[in-house]
Amino acid sequence: MRTWGEMTNRLDSNYYKKIYMDLEMAVAKQTKYKLRDFVKLMAGGVTPKLSEYNKYYSDSLSGIPFLRVQNLSPEGLEWSDCKYINIETHNGLLKRSQVFGGDLLIKITGVGRMAITSIAPEGFEGNINQHMVVIKTKNPALNEQITAFMNSDIGEMLATRRSTGGTRPALDYTALRSIPIILNDSIPNIMNHAYTEKNEKEQEAQALLDSINNYLLQELGIAIPPTEENTLESRKFYVDSSKVLGNRFDPNYYKGEAEFSDLMLNGFFPVYDFHRLISKLTNGVEIRNYSESGFRYLRVSDMGKNGIVNDNVRHVDVDSIPYKIKLSLNDMLISRSGSLGLINVVTEEIVDSILSSHIFRVRLSDSIDKYYLQEFLRSNLGQHQFFKLNNGGIIPEINQNALGKIKVCIPPIEKQQEIAEHIIEIRIKVKQLQQEAQVAVNLAKAEVEKILLGGSL
Repeated sequence: MRTWGEMTNRLDSNYYKKIYMDLEMAVAKQTKYKLRDFVKLMAGGVTPKLSEYNKYYSDSLSGIPFLRVQNLSPEGLEWSDCKYINIETHNGLLKRSQVFGGDLLIKITGVGRMAITSIAPEGFEGNINQHMVVIKTKNPALNEQITAFMNSDIGEMLATRRSTGGTRPALDYTALRSIPIILNDSIPNIMNHAYTEKNEKEQEAQALLDSINNYLLQELGIAIPPTEENTLESRKFYVDSSKVLGNRFDPNYYKGEAEFSDLMLNGFFPVYDFHRLISKLTNGVEIRNYSESGFRYLRVSDMGKNGIVNDNVRHVDVDSIPYKIKLSLNDMLISRSGSLGLINVVTEEIVDSILSSHIFRVRLSDSIDKYYLQEFLRSNLGQHQFFKLNNGGIIPEINQNALGKIKVCIPPIEKQQEIAEHIIEIRIKVKQLQQEAQVAVNLAKAEVEKILLGGSL
């Protein structure tokens, strides 16, 4: 129960949960500062129209980095999926949201962790979309301490409390400025050490994952020529007109054909079209009304590159699973649109689930080991074919007919199982390293929490 005297202009009950109220009181004992005390300038960006791509966007060679939420992390900016705008857009439409080295970048909208904060690296120049803000502070020497606090679990809870909205929470500028900040110069060192340990373990895990593809190629006797230097001449290739007439005309369909389809034929084992390995192929169903309980509803976002993801599970309240998509442990799931070519074998964990219409249920014949096929399709050999055979639209998609044309190397079943078991062992080691990496960060966060609150919570 809360008295009227404790109420502010917020009337939603979540804002007054005991865990939040207790945290606010504990933090208030440790600091008099709020984020607004450090802000000299705050600005948000916009997303230029993708329909006018040539007008606003560019490439990594001549463009300006255009940061989105996925580029922010507590460990710094991530560049793996960075977009770029042209200099005219940077200095025109998005001039007010320009980012330079030392600026703070804070996530203000979207699902997942709220108020993720990064510092732009020295010498950086870029821009942002509307889902984050850039902050120029009055005292840049304190930026690391502010960032460490905002990325702590305490900072995240304070930000989440202040967010509004339903399925897409958001922080307005007033709410963001009101977040209390505890300054402590020991915290950045603690977290940086933990992030360094985490990165080392993740790099070791990634090296193991990278080794899978080379191992598979070696076992199948397939030699891929070394990648040529990326020049205009190396990007040219020629296709016999007999292959093009009456077929697709998009160049991506033919790019790299000799490096994969033809080279597989020169390996140790025969090559079959995927449709020969399938006993039954069906799509899932589209359901838009989620519920608190019921059958799990598997979406493409639940399919990871290395297994099922359980971060944002959804359920649907229906009487039963439609017969045509009822899963068995001999089935394989393949994403058919959006994040194309994600592959997961059905396990006990998900066998009683309803599939989204964007996922294929593939029931396999007895001639193929499901775990071997999973690893083959996840490899460069398989992924190249998924993207070659997609429909070429803005959202990649592959239909049942195209899926059946994917070529698969088929060793004897004993060899398939040997390959699958070796790769499974690698993935177990990878998962162990990833867990150890997260433990390092969690222990550091627990230490930071004790320091920040001084045992007052």
